[in-house]
Amino acid sequence: MFPDCKNCVVYFWLSTTAEAVDQVDTSTILIVAIKWNIIFIFYIFIINIIIEVWSTKKFRNICKEHISHPSIKTVLDYGGGGSDWDAKGFEPSNGASAKQFFDVNAVTTFEPARNLMDKKRSDCVVCMDVLEHIFLTDIANLVDELFSLTKKLLVINVACYKASALLPNGENAHITVRSPDWWKGIIDGAAIKHPNVKVLLICSKTFTTGVIFQPFSSNDWHSSNDYSIDYEWMNFQ
Repeated sequence: MFPDCKNCVVYFWLSTTAEAVDQVDTSTILIVAIKWNIIFIFYIFIINIIIEVWSTKKFRNICKEHISHPSIKTVLDYGGGGSDWDAKGFEPSNGASAKQFFDVNAVTTFEPARNLMDKKRSDCVVCMDVLEHIFLTDIANLVDELFSLTKKLLVINVACYKASALLPNGENAHITVRSPDWWKGIIDGAAIKHPNVKVLLICSKTFTTGVIFQPFSSNDWHSSNDYSIDYEWMNFQ
């Protein structure tokens, strides 16, 4: 029996990647519900088509300038789904793997649905298409954990729209859908306690459009001569 989703963390994930559910029918869909520190893995159904849509790949050119910085050599892919940083073809033009494309030495993937449970503190933490699957009251704790696992750079992409897929109880798979400004406020609040961490926040309004906020760290705010702290953003499509 599927447990009540309230007061728990819900990862709605695939054996390949999460956001494939927003585009096509997919194979084995996993729901990992964490409630009272107990992990339940549910295989919901098997349907026709497998497609690999790795969001880090989709945003590779946006992220490259930041992840490829000489100070970034280790990465934690938090909720990485079926991502493979060693697989060739991440960059179609030359066949480079994600490791090669971003010029990093080591990648750890945390993905409970694949029994990858290591959360190794790294120079960079990448969290793509995870937060919208988290129950509202658990988001602050999870965002704080992302910061605590990051030494230098935190890259977040969050979907701000309804998914095509539904949970078994009929609710949408994106259980926390909020505006980009709402997510910006959540991340800003957590960043105050981690002044040396630079944040790249990408908020998708649809699968192909959204907002990229200017990368920042709370050190930028402290070093400013102004009391009013504005923020800049740009649309992508």
